[in-house]
Formats: sequence, C-alpha cells, structure tokens
Amino acid sequence: MPGRSTVAVVRTSPATVLADVKRVMGLAGLKTSLDPSATTVLKNNLSWHLMYPGANTTPWQLEGAILALREAGLTDLVCVENETVVTIAEKGEVLNKQRIVCDHYHVPVKYNFRRSDMSWEVYPPRSPMLVLDKIFPKGIRIPDYLHGKNIVHLPTMKCHIYTNVSGSMKNAFGAMLDNTRHYCHSRIHETLVDLLAIQKEIFRGLFTLTDGTTAGNGAGPRTMVPVTTNVLLASADCVAIDAVAVKMMGFDPMDHLFIRLAHERGLGVGRPEEIEIVGDADAAGENWGFRTGTNAAARVGRLFWFGPMRWLQHLMFHTPVVYVFIVGSALYHDHLWYPLAGRKTVKAWLTSSPWGRLFADYRPGRSN
Repeated sequence: MPGRSTVAVVRTSPATVLADVKRVMGLAGLKTSLDPSATTVLKNNLSWHLMYPGANTTPWQLEGAILALREAGLTDLVCVENETVVTIAEKGEVLNKQRIVCDHYHVPVKYNFRRSDMSWEVYPPRSPMLVLDKIFPKGIRIPDYLHGKNIVHLPTMKCHIYTNVSGSMKNAFGAMLDNTRHYCHSRIHETLVDLLAIQKEIFRGLFTLTDGTTAGNGAGPRTMVPVTTNVLLASADCVAIDAVAVKMMGFDPMDHLFIRLAHERGLGVGRPEEIEIVGDADAAGENWGFRTGTNAAARVGRLFWFGPMRWLQHLMFHTPVVYVFIVGSALYHDHLWYPLAGRKTVKAWLTSSPWGRLFADYRPGRSN
C-alpha cells in the first residue's frame, strides 16, 4: 500500500496569486520533487480553445509556476500543448492568454501533434497494464520527447461528464496519447491509472499545481457554472492532489474508480485520512457541494460509450463515422451552447468576478 503523501492547499486572491503559487509549490516540496538537471515540461490544460472560466489553465497559474520553478533552480522549461479532435491548441493558448506568458518568459512551446516537435513511438511499459495494451494491441505510443524529463501538470478544479471530475491524472490523457485516445473513453478510469504508471517510469519527477481560483461546477469540462473558490493546490502525488480536490468539490474520492485503482496499485494516496494537508488546512476542509450533471453532448456520448448502444463503439468511433460526432460536438459547443449561454457567463465573469477582471487586464511580468 502507498505511504502518506502531502498536499498543499493555500487560499489566494488576485492581488497575491503569484506569490501564493510560489508558496503552495514550496510547501508541497517542489525543490525535492523534480530533477534540476532535467528539462521540465509544463503541461497546460486546454479543455476548450474558447476562453471559459474554470475550463483551462489560467495565465497566473502558468506564470506563477514558471517563476517558482526558476527560483527553485529549474530553469530549463518547455511548455507542451496537445490538441483534441474538438480543440485547437494554437487558438486556445492565445484566447486563454497562455501564449503571452510563455513568450514573455521565453519558454518555448512544443506541440505533441507536430512531427517537427516530437514523434510518437511504441513504449513497452514495465508495469502491468489494466487496459491500454488491449485498447492498443499494436503498441502503446507516447511522445518520444517526454522521456527523461520532469513534468508539471497545470489542471483546474472542474467537473467532467465522463470521469465526474478532472485534475492531475486526467491532464496526462492529452499529453501522452494521440488523437485516437477517444478509443479509451469506455475504460477511461483504468486508462488514467495506466498512464500514471507509465509516467512514473518515463519522468524523472512529477508535480502538479492545480488552479482552484474559479472552479467549474456542472457538465464539464466545458459547459459549466463558474464558481469563485479562491484556492490553489500543489503536490508531488497526482493521486493525492486529485483526492483532496475531489473532496473539496463535494465528492468521495474513493468513489472515483481512477483514484481507488491508483491507490490500490500503490501509485499514490487516494484516502483523505492518509494525506497530510499543509498550508491552509481549513480551506482543504471546505465542501462546495458540486454536482456534475449532463448536457446534450454527454447524453449522446454516454449512450455509445457506457449505455445500451455500446456494442456499436467500434463503428462509431474507430471508423470515419467518428467525424459525424466531431462535427456535432463542435457545432453544439462552439456554435450553439456558447453563443446562447456561454458568452453571457463569460461576460458576467469578466466584469463581476475579481478573477475575471484580473484575466481581462492580464499582462505577465507584473509581480505581486
């Protein structure tokens, strides 16, 4: 069984957020968790190329991580982006003000879907796999560029229609699997556990900084209700930080299969009573009462991934028929839900939320 792990939780505000990122990462053992002689990959989260509160890595999360890492002696940094069949990375990093942060601090950006940046090679895991070797019988392909590096995951606290919540472990889904990763949706929990096992084999160090300044309640990772929650989390244990975030959102961590399986396989600590909280312990004890819910896209996906039509999965998602779902998802999210509901939420957040006002006028290099 895994030993005790540490998760740092810190309350924050727009006026102090960069200093608070440094504090929370330091409390979580940043200096001893990563190898200063290795390149450190900053893995942004882009659940949607459109800017939507709670959905994507925030610019202050990225900037704070860069500053904290460099101060800790980890100066060789690179940001790695991925795209999905419905998310455009180059558009998203601009609209979410991630690109201006990387450019300001001269952190290069690489794309795992560009052959000029990295190639995909079959990786034979040393750990026994739960499902990936069966989903990809010809071999599990991961980017060759990632081997021998540190990785810092930069997720947000939000609900997710397929995993109930999204966080550190889910963030590896885009980093380490190509655009056929949707094959894994019916076994998504086991997939995340397999990916964590592989991460522990290929990376010299793992660390997570989770942004909970504005959290996403509802049918995430896109069509959510943003909630001002004013917290930051950090840990070297991907399982433990997800467990703490899940509990704060109002759920039982061990009810989530990916957390329970990872805990049972010794990949991290999922039981809250076995996790040491440092920083603002009272913040870690909050319960926000989130509920994931559903939307039109989720209902269609669940029908084929988990419901009575799952026997059609291969036809629907492993053949060109999948493009019907891709187009349908883009139409629903970008051209129906966002204009009718999302844009009003974004406008209200930008004007009435302190984090929205910070985002609207965000410029890197203004330390606090």
